[in-house]
Amino acid sequence: MNPSLQIQTGRLVLRPVGWADLADLVALKTDPRAYAVMLGGVRTPNLVADELAEEIRAWSEQGFGIWAIRVVQNGSFVGIVGLQTRPDGRGVGLRFALSPLVRGQGFASEAAGAALRFGHDRAGLSRIVAVAREDNFASRTVLGSIGMQVCEQFIRDGVALLVFESVRTVIQSQTPETMLR
Repeated sequence: MNPSLQIQTGRLVLRPVGWADLADLVALKTDPRAYAVMLGGVRTPNLVADELAEEIRAWSEQGFGIWAIRVVQNGSFVGIVGLQTRPDGRGVGLRFALSPLVRGQGFASEAAGAALRFGHDRAGLSRIVAVAREDNFASRTVLGSIGMQVCEQFIRDGVALLVFESVRTVIQSQTPETMLR
């Protein structure tokens, strides 16, 4: 794991997911309390392993991906957060899912805010989106608290979804190669 891709906040450490996280990811993604409303719904253990392989590959190919969220104090796994290219063509999406046991402690906002800053400041993404069910007030609150704003609404499978976005002008550093363009 490249240490430069790790993020530490006041209470959390975000590390790119790896095979050592598989058991924790299976527990999270097979739990309907955590994953029933996620795109694709609750996963099977085999699907979690397949997704983990893709998530590991994304880090090397794109320079961004999914982090495992752990508590600094004791190293306990509390969920995931990250940036993934959305399958619906809306762009790079911010995703997060936390264990139901740790909800209401501000971990989602802390981790999502760190991932959003990484996306803009380090991955050079000028626009990042997030999709939340209209009736998912907890996710909507997290997205609003980190500065994302609603930009679109759509219906999928009879469910109203809101698209949030964060747009920043990304200034590319001047290197000899970019100065010649």
